[in-house]
Amino acid sequence: MKRLFLDANVLFTAAHNPSGKAALIIALAAAGHWQVVTSALAVEEARRNLERKYPERCAILAELLESVETVPGGDGFACPIELPTKDRPIFEAAMISGAGHLLTGDTRHFGRYMNQPALTHGICVQTVADYLDDL
Repeated sequence: MKRLFLDANVLFTAAHNPSGKAALIIALAAAGHWQVVTSALAVEEARRNLERKYPERCAILAELLESVETVPGGDGFACPIELPTKDRPIFEAAMISGAGHLLTGDTRHFGRYMNQPALTHGICVQTVADYLDDL
């Protein structure tokens, strides 16, 4: 079964817009189409940003996380690709989790690696929209 790693911005977006594509990814996982995983670091970042911008959506995040496996993250020191320091633990957690895809909206930092699993140790880095378009 496919394992998709969700970055913090995907979790944030799913909670902020429960009828959008990011929330659909989680709903389809709950229905058995694939597995979704994230890291404690990504959960904390999503929660912190929701509390600051849309505190009324924190309960929705908690509900969504019931369908998402949370794995320990990396420390950032074993990241095999060039990324800013804050993104290294996210990529490491995706590797540790055995995910085949890392879904993120962070095209600024992950952009050069999008849809290039040969550069990312077999992990396909994509936006949620790109992943859904490829189905």
